[in-house]
Amino acid sequence: MGDGWSAIRLQRLGVWNSENCEAFPATYELLRSLKIPLAVRGVCYARQAPGSGVQPHSDGRNFILTSHLGLRIPEECWIQVGDERRSWEEGKLTTLDTSFTHSTGNPSKEDRHVLIIDFWHPELTEAERAALDFVYDLRNKFESGLIPFRKPRSMEPEGEGLAGLWKSITGSE
Repeated sequence: MGDGWSAIRLQRLGVWNSENCEAFPATYELLRSLKIPLAVRGVCYARQAPGSGVQPHSDGRNFILTSHLGLRIPEECWIQVGDERRSWEEGKLTTLDTSFTHSTGNPSKEDRHVLIIDFWHPELTEAERAALDFVYDLRNKFESGLIPFRKPRSMEPEGEGLAGLWKSITGSE
């Protein structure tokens, strides 16, 4: 997310990071007990260093909402979504749709800390959530090496794959 931004991830793609959860057992137990429908990016503690910011961007996913729980918030810090700029409040949630362009700034001389919780948009149907769970589970397995990579057919030798089959049926080049 740029210079000055770092995170300790507790959960991502449905998988809890046991080492990080052991470092924050009360947070882990509380989150598990709340039964929040956590989305693909999951949960992390995020730190933004003094004099840094996250440039305007969109996450391009309107099926996820994000909540930031203000933990340590210097007075000058801000978050902007679209044309609206606000600050976090310590001990309170700020919820946003990160498919809208958003950015942050920390012009203070102190670190800013929030707990970020990504969850499925509450207006998703059960079927939509199941489909998204399937897609992201497949992605997670692929990224973890649990699904083998197959060379794309376009890279197969001439005459193999669908192109070879089509040529054999039609006799065309």
